[in-house]
Amino acid sequence: MDSAQFLGYTTFIYLAATVFYVALAIFRLDKLGPFATALTILGVLTNSIGIGLRWSESYRQGIGYVPLSNMYESLVFFAWSIAVVYLAIEYIYKTKYLGSYIVSFAFLTMAYASFSSEFTKDIKPLLPALQSNWLAAHVITCFIGYAAFTIAGGLAILYLIKARSAGNGQKKSLTPDSSSLDLAQLDIIILKMIMFGFLWLTAGIVTGAIWANSAWGTYWSWDPKETWSLITWFIYALALHARYTRGWSGTRMAWVALLGLLSVVFTYYGVNFLLSGLHSYGQ
Repeated sequence: MDSAQFLGYTTFIYLAATVFYVALAIFRLDKLGPFATALTILGVLTNSIGIGLRWSESYRQGIGYVPLSNMYESLVFFAWSIAVVYLAIEYIYKTKYLGSYIVSFAFLTMAYASFSSEFTKDIKPLLPALQSNWLAAHVITCFIGYAAFTIAGGLAILYLIKARSAGNGQKKSLTPDSSSLDLAQLDIIILKMIMFGFLWLTAGIVTGAIWANSAWGTYWSWDPKETWSLITWFIYALALHARYTRGWSGTRMAWVALLGLLSVVFTYYGVNFLLSGLHSYGQ
């Protein structure tokens, strides 16, 4: 059994977990919760095995690299990061009602990686610029940050829906997790995800700069990916600044989280396919 098979199974396991979380949220069947969690854990395990096998396969082909060098491999790791961070949230906050909003992102990411024809899934020799030990450090730190920002954006949508329901005077929120977390708790989780992601993105920018200097002889070249990473960093930096100096919270922070998520999507996906630069190898 090769990595492609395990990663294919991962897609459907995340789908099954999403279905269970949605059923839990809609029908209030708490007994489905342990099954949803177990499927998510199983998805993370198969995701991990798939990454490990692809790593091993690269060595068997005489190439030998950490599988994080192209869009397909980064999407696979992105899905893994989302699922792992979600499981941490579920454990810390003792609620499974957020799974339908978060695990679905892991499924959609894996589905895109598995079924899209936009990029190759073959293992190929790395470009010279990618043949560095900084590759893993840079990609891992960036994508854990991206995963946290994605979760913050997903929860921001939930927050805005709940806030609108409350603003319309409805006695019961229309959102599935109305009996689980209130608006204040959601606001805190969004803030913590932004803070967590901001720390990892900062580490990603720093490791990327060190890697760039070793590969191209300069720490910063204003490449489109670098520029948009910096724009994303400033969006979240300003959000945190406004939170702690201006008291921004609630709806304002939710909208900023969505703006940041849009910037993350463009930094990760849009730059690779719409703008040319040193990071065009991401295709």
